[in-house]
Amino acid sequence: MFNKQTIKDIALKGKRVLVRVDFNVPLTDGKVTDDTRIQAALPTIEYLLEQGAAVILCSHLGRPKTAADTQYSMRPTADHLKTLLDAPVLFAEDCIGPKAEAAASQVQPGQVLVLENTRFHPEETANDPEMSRQLAKLADVFVNDAFGSAHRAHASTVGVTEHLPSVAGFLLEKEIVYLGNAIADPKRPFVAIMGGAKISDKINVIRNLLQKADKILIGGGMANTFFKAQGYEMADSLVEADALETAKALLDEGGGKLILPVDMVIADAFDNDAERKTVPVGDVPAGWRVLDIGPETLDRFGSVLKDAGTVVWNGPMGVFEFENFAAGTFSLAKLVAESPAVTIIGGGDSAAAVNQSGLAEQITHISTGGGASLEMLEGQMLPGLAALDDK
Repeated sequence: MFNKQTIKDIALKGKRVLVRVDFNVPLTDGKVTDDTRIQAALPTIEYLLEQGAAVILCSHLGRPKTAADTQYSMRPTADHLKTLLDAPVLFAEDCIGPKAEAAASQVQPGQVLVLENTRFHPEETANDPEMSRQLAKLADVFVNDAFGSAHRAHASTVGVTEHLPSVAGFLLEKEIVYLGNAIADPKRPFVAIMGGAKISDKINVIRNLLQKADKILIGGGMANTFFKAQGYEMADSLVEADALETAKALLDEGGGKLILPVDMVIADAFDNDAERKTVPVGDVPAGWRVLDIGPETLDRFGSVLKDAGTVVWNGPMGVFEFENFAAGTFSLAKLVAESPAVTIIGGGDSAAAVNQSGLAEQITHISTGGGASLEMLEGQMLPGLAALDDK
């Protein structure tokens, strides 16, 4: 249930609408190399244009130190947006101040103005009241459609809402509905899959999911720490020494809910061309390290997934950047895609893996935000969402 106002709840004709989008996209030589996040914002932008609004877009890109970091300019995203929209797309050389105000005052209904990177001003990440006020001066209405930044209380996500009527865009609404329902009212059995390198990044997620999920499948580097906590020798595998007690506690709390790998692919070096072999879980020989899950683990995970009602997946099963150690992650993507369940991929590397394996069309929902989706899976309220006007 979505209890915030959205763009459907307000009058937009003739209004200047400031939209916080997530255009934090990869660039190479001044060209956008993956426009997934830009594409995801199009339904909101197109709806606003159809309603007769003048649309002003703001976003951050990367982590610039100052405005002199021109490699982080939003200009390439504005150029790319021109190829996707049937509307004029203009660019302002700042996001606040005289240049931004002049550009915003001239933007007409049916046009789009892209503002320069909000993080060219350090006040953005400080959620500075003066920057928030200056951003709000540009428009009549504020729309947050940046799920990927909704977990951060910044001037362009939270501060600006103190000065303008503030509602959600379609992408933010969709993300919250899918992830929120998965946690609050999942179709059962509810199976969570957790991967990635570290337990410490996901302790609170695992704790919350132990209350909510029927089974949690564990893979990736974090599985090594669970094995070490059970007394296995892991040799050169990635293990978080300071998370061993936590891993023990989670195994105790988890009862039979936590399902660990039963075999693993090990290598004699951290290298795609290293010698590799598949071994049952047990002591890893000296000089070797675990880099992926094995085929028996996939069988075991598959038997859990085939009966699932809801599946949420966050984090790869191995070092999938290396082709020779990507089989676990890509095979799991196939199992998830084939599952009859409602399937939700929680952003980041898992989303990249599903996209690379060409299975995106078979997934119910692929989140655009890694950090934000993790905070939702922890059961937290996102600041950017909390700040919007209630229905």
